[in-house]
Amino acid sequence: MPRWLTAIFAGAETLLVLAIGVGIPLVTATLVWAAQYGFAADYIVIWRIAADTWLLGHGVDVTFTLAPETADALGLAGAGLPVDITIALLGFALLTFLLALRAGRRVAEAGHPVVGGLAAVAVFAGGTIAIVVTALHVDARPSIVQGILYPALFFAAGLAIGMATSSLRPQRESSDRFARAVGRIRDRIPVDVRVGIDGVVRGSIAAVAGLLAVAAVITALSIGIAFAQMIALYESLHAEILGGAVLTVAQLALLPNAVIWTASWLVGPGFAVGAGSSVSPFATALGPVPPIPLFGAIPAEAPPLAWVLLIAPLAAGLVAGMLTHRRISRVLRDWWAVLVGIGAGVLGGVIMGLLAAWSAGAGGPGRLVDLGPDGLQVGIWAAIAFCVAIVIGMLVDAQVEAFARRRLPLSR
Repeated sequence: MPRWLTAIFAGAETLLVLAIGVGIPLVTATLVWAAQYGFAADYIVIWRIAADTWLLGHGVDVTFTLAPETADALGLAGAGLPVDITIALLGFALLTFLLALRAGRRVAEAGHPVVGGLAAVAVFAGGTIAIVVTALHVDARPSIVQGILYPALFFAAGLAIGMATSSLRPQRESSDRFARAVGRIRDRIPVDVRVGIDGVVRGSIAAVAGLLAVAAVITALSIGIAFAQMIALYESLHAEILGGAVLTVAQLALLPNAVIWTASWLVGPGFAVGAGSSVSPFATALGPVPPIPLFGAIPAEAPPLAWVLLIAPLAAGLVAGMLTHRRISRVLRDWWAVLVGIGAGVLGGVIMGLLAAWSAGAGGPGRLVDLGPDGLQVGIWAAIAFCVAIVIGMLVDAQVEAFARRRLPLSR
């Protein structure tokens, strides 16, 4: 495929990513506009709502100023003043990342991946700038700098990973050249350094993925147990069918946040659902909870023996350590392997801290200025747990290998 055609193809893939991401809140808002307002309201307001929602989903701060009557109806202190909404609806960011991952693989397979990648990022950045500029309004103003950078970072990360992973699979000749170029760069790095870096990265990702998997299961169980209470909250809001649909879409976008909050709970520090509140395995002090049905899954007090679940990050780290040792044991041994385990634990803690920080923020005025976990605390606690568990896992796997060699000397 010629370079110019690759650039056009990459741009089309990028426009599809933007259309799907912005289209979800736009279609939902349009249905409300058609059914509730009978096509009478200014549609540019609907577009700004969808654009602000999409930008919030990528961590962009949006400053809202409520109308006086709306502020009075909420009854929250400071509701009439400009308020910064900083909590990210991470479902949209996850969607952008996954779609960019797919786009990156398709662009790499089309040939001329450098040209295609640059074209994709340029088109996405241009589309994001257009979204930010058209969303600016005195009543709801997103941060221009964050609006341009944050969505592009999610897209670029997914695109780069997609292109890199595509080079690991058999492709057409043009993509094979890209794979060979990546291979030449990799071969210039000393083997022990390359294996050590690979072990640190894979070990940290395995530990974080294991912890998030456990958190996802616990989140699902909590929602199932509290389903009746969540339905009661739905009914108390009197949102009707379309309003309930909008609320459901917003909560689906918050599900990744909920999983990260549960992971923060499993690590130890927990999270907050309002200023002065705390939800952790050791103690729970909720106070008034925002009337969001998803928050109905939060138990009013810590379950009995909740501290037992603190083994989750240790178990995830233990498994990650065993898997990591099997990848590096032929090249790195003894203290070098231990250093890899410590590096993986520290990187895993950094990843968890960043996820926790990104999932938290201000959701409104008054008590709503503090929602989610403290990223620094979660990162430190996770790093300690991962470091200990990964190193132990590597030592355990080393003993298992030594035992297997003694029992089956010809197996290796």
